[in-house]
Amino acid sequence: MLLVIDIGNTNIKFGLFDGDRLAHSWRLATNRKKTGDEYGASLCSLLDLAGISRGQIDGVIMSSVVPGINFTIEHMLLHYLNKTPMVVGPGIKTGLNIKLDNPRELGGDIICDCVSAYRRYGGPCIVMDFGTATTVSAVTENGEFLGGAICPGVKLSLDALTGNAAKLPNIELNIPPSAIGKNTVTSMQSGLLFGYVGLVESLISRFKDEMAAPHARVIATGGMSKTIGKLTPAIDVLDPLLTLEGLKLLYHSNQ
Repeated sequence: MLLVIDIGNTNIKFGLFDGDRLAHSWRLATNRKKTGDEYGASLCSLLDLAGISRGQIDGVIMSSVVPGINFTIEHMLLHYLNKTPMVVGPGIKTGLNIKLDNPRELGGDIICDCVSAYRRYGGPCIVMDFGTATTVSAVTENGEFLGGAICPGVKLSLDALTGNAAKLPNIELNIPPSAIGKNTVTSMQSGLLFGYVGLVESLISRFKDEMAAPHARVIATGGMSKTIGKLTPAIDVLDPLLTLEGLKLLYHSNQ
């Protein structure tokens, strides 16, 4: 079995593949103060509950956008699973032609998303990951990674709004009944969600123009992708497993 790990700013996602099938997946909160033993105890408990022995894990691959926690997770994997993980980063074979000024700046999560999207859905494609930050990436028909855009995620925008405006409450990000809010809560929901859809549609339109690819397929993943996907026809595919599938593909490509 293959254990894949996606370390994000908010959560660490674990996936366990049995061949090509995702057999189990779990999330733990990203916490830089936790020790390797704490993460190890949590992971071993999850494996035990799933009826998986540590000896069944043949390989591990991880990507991370939180460098400060990498040593802790790598140490945990070596101590508890006796595995040194393959790490997504400079030098790994992606199958994409990275056209950035400095390819080393490209985040591991974006690499995983784009490799997965291109291999599974083809190109040209626009890949959107709605996480703590929202990333938008452009991949051509020939597998060239052209670059992308990074903007605050919806929940991060909410945190900034409530944290800096004393009279605005913390709210649930539910879709409001109309764009014209009738109270503080629905007005905030409208601005955050419908306003964010405007950002999404504008970026997609600009990307398609600059790529000269009006029919580029738009693939979305991440925690808020389902909510945003309900509000716009500009997103063609919702794939919640895009990043984990990308990790699996990268592991086998680099064996």
